[in-house]
Amino acid sequence: MTTPNVKEVIKSSCKCHYCCFTPLLSYPNSLDHQTSTNITTNSSTFQYDFATATITSLYPHTQFTNPESLPTLQQSFRRFTSSFPQYLNTVEVDQIRAIDYPHLSKSSNITLDYFGHALFSYTQQQGDDDQEFVASSSSMTTRPRPKLGRFEVSHKAKEPSCGEIETSFESKLKRRIMKYLNILEDDYSMYYTATQTTAFRVVGESYPFKSNKKLVTVYDHENEAVEAMIESSKNRGARVSKAEFKWPKLKIHCKKLEEMVLGNGNNNNGINNNKKKKLNKGLFVFPIQSRISGARYSYQWMSMARENGWHVLLDATSLGPKDMDTLGLSLFQPDFLICTFYKVFGDDPSGFACLLVKKSNPSVLNQSNFWSTRGIVTLIDNSHHEGTSTTLDDQENSGHQSEISNTGQCDIIECKALDHADSLGLALISTRTRCLVNWIANALLALNHPHADKNVQLIQVYGPRVRFDRGPAFAFNVYDWKGEKVDPLLVQKLADRNGISLGYGCLKHLWFSDRYEDERNKVMDKKKKKEREVKSFKGKRSEKVKNEITVVTVTLGFLTNFEDVYRVWEFVAKFLDADFVEKERWRYTALNQKTIHIL
Repeated sequence: MTTPNVKEVIKSSCKCHYCCFTPLLSYPNSLDHQTSTNITTNSSTFQYDFATATITSLYPHTQFTNPESLPTLQQSFRRFTSSFPQYLNTVEVDQIRAIDYPHLSKSSNITLDYFGHALFSYTQQQGDDDQEFVASSSSMTTRPRPKLGRFEVSHKAKEPSCGEIETSFESKLKRRIMKYLNILEDDYSMYYTATQTTAFRVVGESYPFKSNKKLVTVYDHENEAVEAMIESSKNRGARVSKAEFKWPKLKIHCKKLEEMVLGNGNNNNGINNNKKKKLNKGLFVFPIQSRISGARYSYQWMSMARENGWHVLLDATSLGPKDMDTLGLSLFQPDFLICTFYKVFGDDPSGFACLLVKKSNPSVLNQSNFWSTRGIVTLIDNSHHEGTSTTLDDQENSGHQSEISNTGQCDIIECKALDHADSLGLALISTRTRCLVNWIANALLALNHPHADKNVQLIQVYGPRVRFDRGPAFAFNVYDWKGEKVDPLLVQKLADRNGISLGYGCLKHLWFSDRYEDERNKVMDKKKKKEREVKSFKGKRSEKVKNEITVVTVTLGFLTNFEDVYRVWEFVAKFLDADFVEKERWRYTALNQKTIHIL
């Protein structure tokens, strides 16, 4: 396993150095060499230039107050590429999209609502629709192209007996996935689970919380999979703590998380600390970045947890293609790792999750519980090869087919989507998504309701806004001209009717300082505010109402192009029309009226 160069860690005297340490990222040297020669190698200068470019990618100091006032797609793209010339170096992605994922252009729907890694390309799964030629020593045959990537998830998994060998399909796919993730088979064992939720539940039901009591999670949003693990862990005696995130940028509340990890807020240096390391405190569950807000977190939290006696579960489900290349597992050594894979982006999001367990610490999970949770699954290869070959010599053709089978050209293990990501590489992919996500965030923030005296912004973006090191996802809400929040579910439904698939989420574990108390009351959902007011009025001592904000989410993948994000901007701008929602409601009613035939 190759290990990237790690930047010098900020001096330990810094009180919150684990929080402040910048994650490993691809900086200017990740750009095309022609572009990078024109940019200073100093990362801070480059980031400043990037922020400036983002601001100028729209008309500077311009607020759009009318959906009709938006520049056209062509005008916007010219200005975008003028500000981000490095985006033009990613044209290979557009070529791949056009050839292997034509459904993304032919379809009227834009997919921006889920994370994960695609296994196969669209054309790869449409194999039987055309023919391929097969040459033998003295003849030419034709046959339907085999459908690749056809598999089912079977829940009839069982604990393997001594010496039992897994199926060839599972084994080959496992090796391909681990190679893609940059993980050595000597370091980790990999298991298939039906979903991300079952992967987390397996850990929750198998981890020894009886002796290692604590569970700490670091999520700024509601995560169904993590909640399932928390529920099963509590039933087995776990004491759960959750990190909090500072409003408004949603950065980790470092002091509180350090107290959770270190215990009682003490560093316990010297001999006492050495003794404490021998005691396993529990399980520390850590994502690389938020799949809702796009906020990124320092990898050093994992090191801090391990140094203080925690087992670490690394949640890699929100990572983009090739992001694992920068992780350097040998440096951080998580005990568990979870990631998700689906079949075809924009067409078939069904798939499975992968749970990886560190081999050097096999006793960390109860094997009996591990296999009895029914979360581990097997994959059944359903790919087939049908049709007769046209040839003058059936016997020779029969021999040739055997040869093909023996050489493995007909098995189903080719994962073209993974191949595409590998060929493009982290530098190109991150450059592309970085340009797009910052452009759309900046473009949405430029939408203002046509009331200059009130300066009411149409959009509220949560977490990082325009940042060089933000993730390829962001959360936002739409507000009407009165400053009232439009229901995110309504926005999602209207987007779907406009051919755009947006996500829906709930920000949680938010921490508001006294400075933002008024804003806290403004952004919290009305239902939660009313609950708090009722409890205050009755004077009852009850559980504190949690700070939660339901939001619309956007997730960019490496196949996302500029037209996709422009159409999001174009759709959201329609809310500048004060009657847009009402017009859509009436239009929807009219389109779905029952037709009555009068005889």
